[in-house]
Amino acid sequence: MGICDGRVVVITGAGNGIGRSHALAFAAEGAKVVVNDLGGSRDGTGASTGPAQAVVDEIVAAGGEAVAHAEDISTWDGAASLIQLAIDTFGRIDVLVNNAGILRDRMLTNMSEAEWDAVIKVHLKGTFGPAHHAAAHWRNLAKAGEAVDARIINTSSPSGIFGNVGQTNYGAAKAGIAAFTVIASQELGRYGVTVNAIAPTALTRMTEDLAGLIGDKSEAAEKLAPENISPLVVWLGSTASAGVTGRVFSVAGGSISVAEGWANGPTVDKGSRWSPAELSDVIPDLVAKAAPNAGMDGNRVQG
Repeated sequence: MGICDGRVVVITGAGNGIGRSHALAFAAEGAKVVVNDLGGSRDGTGASTGPAQAVVDEIVAAGGEAVAHAEDISTWDGAASLIQLAIDTFGRIDVLVNNAGILRDRMLTNMSEAEWDAVIKVHLKGTFGPAHHAAAHWRNLAKAGEAVDARIINTSSPSGIFGNVGQTNYGAAKAGIAAFTVIASQELGRYGVTVNAIAPTALTRMTEDLAGLIGDKSEAAEKLAPENISPLVVWLGSTASAGVTGRVFSVAGGSISVAEGWANGPTVDKGSRWSPAELSDVIPDLVAKAAPNAGMDGNRVQG
């Protein structure tokens, strides 16, 4: 028996890194898991059924139940087939974890259209597609009078909610996922569905370039292990999290924070239309009074 005993959980991008950790953690807590992974490289090229099946084999060897899905969930049909596989195999779906992602980092002036489009497609459309098909299924159940206690857990990033140089494509997609999470939570609550997101920091093949910036590798590997991210995701996927929705959580090591989104700060209201010239005496003063933006660690950058 575990906190997710009997729940059916679908996880995208679960063949490696954080997604794999999620799959194993959910299974350890009694969930039946659909493991999706296209099996491509970090930049999204290539495909293989190997990574998803390897995780399934690991879960089954430990006494759990799991099935592999290796189609591209950034396509409409691939996303639909993922949700249908969960229903056909286990009779239901309770939790969707949107985790799949790729990286094609480049400075804005050097980024190609293909590098932009690929990242936006996998992250944003790859979140929308599975969420749409799962939500439509849950809505139909709710309208038929069935009790629904479902979860969508999306994956944003510090790059998206705080910003990071060289990642306009990735950061824009991840910021979009944060906004998607807030809006979807407002729409789906009536059907018994909560929607939350995490903005994780962990050392995986997606962030392996950061390893050279870290001093003590063994200490960092332990603190930033993907396995440290999954307990929050598993809890969010459980019935215990029913009262939490529309939130983005920053998580790294043993630290969990509720990210606080955009809110109006210092304000001035003339009561009528401004002339552009007048704003020279207004905008700099407003900016000086405003709290500074946060850095990648989520803390306000001081002066």
